[in-house]
Amino acid sequence: MQCELCGALIQGPPKTIQIEGAELCVCVRCAKHGTEVQQPRRRGVQQKAPGFAVPQARRKPRDVFDLMEGEIVEDYADRIRIAREEKEWSTLDLAQAIKEREVLIKKIEKGDLIPEDDVRRKLERALNIRLIDSAEDTTSTGGPGRVTMTVGDVISFKKSRK
Repeated sequence: MQCELCGALIQGPPKTIQIEGAELCVCVRCAKHGTEVQQPRRRGVQQKAPGFAVPQARRKPRDVFDLMEGEIVEDYADRIRIAREEKEWSTLDLAQAIKEREVLIKKIEKGDLIPEDDVRRKLERALNIRLIDSAEDTTSTGGPGRVTMTVGDVISFKKSRK
């Protein structure tokens, strides 16, 4: 389990603290930055009736980065319009195919609206296109003499300038 404040792996039991109204699961070192919140004694067991205990299913901890698939491509509107025209569909035909409103399709094709994940997936399936620019699709063009910056490089650069 990772500390939600510093990101380090938590050794031993985690502490739950409150900082400005938000409850965080942190390591012992970061616990001093907030007010510790008391946890119920019998965690993981729910009382159904007196004398009967029902164990709760343990959920896998989720990270925000698990939900991210990649970034939507910059020319998503053109890709959608071109793929629709290749199939000789009108905006109404496409809207009916993915069970969305025609106004939504028109706004997406004009570039006024970025499609949400569920609509994006429907468009990708219906038009047989990719709208996500994932990390595995892009290959680094950096050669032996080429240096690419990372966030860590920027942070350490700013720290060294002080």
